[in-house]
Amino acid sequence: MIWTNWARTVSVTPVRQEQPASEDELSDAVRRAVREGHPVRVVGGGHSFAPAAATDGVQLNLDRLNALHRVERDPDTGHALVTVGAGMRLHQLNRILAERGLAMQNLGDIDQQSLAGAISTGTHGTGARFGGLATRVRGLAIVGPDGEVTRATPTEQHDLFEASRLGLGATGVLSSVTIEAVPAFDLHAIEEPWPLDRVLEGVHDLVADNDHFEFFWFPATRRALTLRNRRIEPGTHTGSGLGSRARKLAGAARTFLDEEVLSNGLFEVTNRMATAFPATTPTLSAIAARALTARRYTAPSHEVFCTNRRVRFREMEYAVPRAAVVQVLAELDSWQRSTGENIPFPVEVRFAPADDVWLSTAYGRETAYIAVQQYWRLPHDRYFDAAERIFTAVGGRPHWGKLHTRDADYLADQYRRLPDFRRARAAADPEGVFANPYTRQVLG
Repeated sequence: MIWTNWARTVSVTPVRQEQPASEDELSDAVRRAVREGHPVRVVGGGHSFAPAAATDGVQLNLDRLNALHRVERDPDTGHALVTVGAGMRLHQLNRILAERGLAMQNLGDIDQQSLAGAISTGTHGTGARFGGLATRVRGLAIVGPDGEVTRATPTEQHDLFEASRLGLGATGVLSSVTIEAVPAFDLHAIEEPWPLDRVLEGVHDLVADNDHFEFFWFPATRRALTLRNRRIEPGTHTGSGLGSRARKLAGAARTFLDEEVLSNGLFEVTNRMATAFPATTPTLSAIAARALTARRYTAPSHEVFCTNRRVRFREMEYAVPRAAVVQVLAELDSWQRSTGENIPFPVEVRFAPADDVWLSTAYGRETAYIAVQQYWRLPHDRYFDAAERIFTAVGGRPHWGKLHTRDADYLADQYRRLPDFRRARAAADPEGVFANPYTRQVLG
């Protein structure tokens, strides 16, 4: 069979694909592959733009390892610890948590990934005080090349834990994940179109003054869509004077209009027009930027964090020092204007605090994430190459699951703990059973 990822950037033909339904079946599948001399890679939702899951060996799909195992309290902190199968998709996890009055502390804007895939590639959201998904991991069950299962936590098998909670699956196959959840909360969201100059002049205050702040800039324009989210207790914000049922219906109608018609249906048409008639792109972008209207709403956190992204695209994202974000965007703007590159997709900008996860793109520094995206039917190489030169000039770190050309030599200068990771990987997988060309490129 041929396996292709969501973005249509990777296609491979594994020798076979297996879908184990239990940890024992997963162990047997790994042992069988090793006995036959095949490498092993795991696939989740297929949302990595990079070839992280590619293999000509055995490809393991963990969709059936998606059960809730237990919910308990950390005896030291009192926080909820939730253990689930590593193949659980994020939208399933969000629903399970919500049913128990819990939530993820922070999320990205897509919820179709598996939990294992999301943490292993460094998935993150936005917010100056809230780190990526891997920062919330408190325990892992890892199937090694001998099929044996090792339980790793911050205090037991520490190095294996650190290397596995964000490690591209290079130390073994995750069979279950324990995450720290928080009490459920709502987000009061304010979405407003602003002049780009206004955003950039106040960007550091906007990051500091909002629980979660991000913005989308439309190249060839000076317009941006700002998203400011404030965390509140569930049910404490009443919004307009409408009754609760009327508010719910009005909100649902607005969400359908904004997300399904404008953000997906009309956006697909816009990108097709930009593909067929490149000269119209600046006009289309200007119209799209001007057509955006402000809206305010309140909803459970995961409903605000996550959106439907049905227009297919390719993406490169780099983590740059937060202090460099204005400079980097100015250089991207200058390059686009000088070349006239056809870019109908907006640039997405998010923020994160420094963290201590060995291979986190936010390790040790306050971070701005800048994502350049291109409609999948349009060429992206020249645009992404130019963006990458701008990103790397300020010490940018590429998102592990998105398109880039960096190798282990470059990344060794960006990750102080990469030698520690390599030692842990060598101990866990000395023969490279869980390696593929991509892990060799970026990890050595």
